[in-house]
Amino acid sequence: MEFMSSLQNGLDELKPSLFELLSEQQLSSLLPPSLRYLLAVATHRHPRYLLRILNSFDEVYALLMLLVERHFLRTYGGGFTENFYGLKRERVLRTKGHEVPRAQLGAPSDVRETLKLRDSDVWRNLAVMVGLPYLKRKLDEGYDIHAAHANVLGPGFNRDRDTLPPGASIKQRFLFYYKWFLRHIYPSVNAAYYFSLLAFNLAYLFDSSKYHSPFLWLIGTRLRRLGDADYRVIELATKPKAGSPTAGARPGEGGSLFHPRNLGRTVYPRLLSSLRLLLPTSIFALKFLEWWHASDFARQLSRKATEGIELPPPVISGLTSTTFSKPKPSASTDAEKVLSASIVPPNPPIAASSLLPILTVTPPSNTSLCPICTSPITTPTAAPTGFVFCYTCIHRWVEGTHERQVAFIEGSGTTESGDEGWGAEEGSREGRWESGKGRCAVTGRVLLGGTEVLRRVVV
Repeated sequence: MEFMSSLQNGLDELKPSLFELLSEQQLSSLLPPSLRYLLAVATHRHPRYLLRILNSFDEVYALLMLLVERHFLRTYGGGFTENFYGLKRERVLRTKGHEVPRAQLGAPSDVRETLKLRDSDVWRNLAVMVGLPYLKRKLDEGYDIHAAHANVLGPGFNRDRDTLPPGASIKQRFLFYYKWFLRHIYPSVNAAYYFSLLAFNLAYLFDSSKYHSPFLWLIGTRLRRLGDADYRVIELATKPKAGSPTAGARPGEGGSLFHPRNLGRTVYPRLLSSLRLLLPTSIFALKFLEWWHASDFARQLSRKATEGIELPPPVISGLTSTTFSKPKPSASTDAEKVLSASIVPPNPPIAASSLLPILTVTPPSNTSLCPICTSPITTPTAAPTGFVFCYTCIHRWVEGTHERQVAFIEGSGTTESGDEGWGAEEGSREGRWESGKGRCAVTGRVLLGGTEVLRRVVV
């Protein structure tokens, strides 16, 4: 399609195809959400330092892109992602047809100097490249917050809330008219925005326009491919100067590398120019990680690496043979049979933080009995894990003050009420077991919120 118009008007080697421009726009639109995601992941680890930056991401990103795009426009003649595709921005001549093919062939360097962006053109392009996307993101976000629900639920939703109160302040009036604009005018403006982009793209595709965007038409700038003269100028501009970085220091500036003017002339341009290598490298890394997690190669590799490895069972220091010993059944009363069911299970769960076994109880077969006290449940209370206990039993267990917990940690094996069967041993189990404080008495899972998450069961 890019050669369709060239069959009649001749081939323009410096004119980029529409598909190159659309690819560049797609890459540029993927940068903000990718950086926001990486910043959100880092904020989970360091919220104290990065939370404010994440909350003001649009403003911080616009400021950074203003610095980056200004450097690339002044040095390479194009934007950050445009330079990755070998594109540049140039002014459009006020001549018939906007082209000078003979001068372009005979004196490309002079034509480049004539068409390169001036300072005023750079700032106009920055307004289109940075200011317009920032404004579009804020309007889209405001529409989703203030107007999307009203369009879905109907005009009568929150009618009293959205009316302007009498004697409203300037801020209230501004918010009222801003929401009114988002609900009634912005959908039409947004539709006109995309329709104008579509019309200019079609006109550019069939060589009816030199601009692929209406905003470039407003500022008189178009996108072109980099030529030989452009590459020679860029090579001279980015070539490191002979001598030390501070060789060009003026009198009174000092020869220190950390002087503000020396930093602005050496470190700042080199740091921004290094982004040319960072962009393709990051794209390759992201594509590689996407393939690695999507394919079965990683799982097969890890499976083959662990096929010949025989891992021994974990050894927990501090456990003795008497730890898991069960008491000998004495009488055949129902109470003692029930009590034998509440002995510590032979395979207790292990705490992830301390790597110590957690004291738990085995629930009785009769669901009408409390797993902790093995008596009929009074004031049934459910834990988030689904097990039902007596209110006093589970409340004391979560707080770590239940008599069975105290007896087990002390190693006495006998509670204050005289119950047996909790693995008596010589010495305390303090530091070798966790008492189950803050956990479910049956599963050993942590109850986030402590006793606040316990719920009474209405029978």
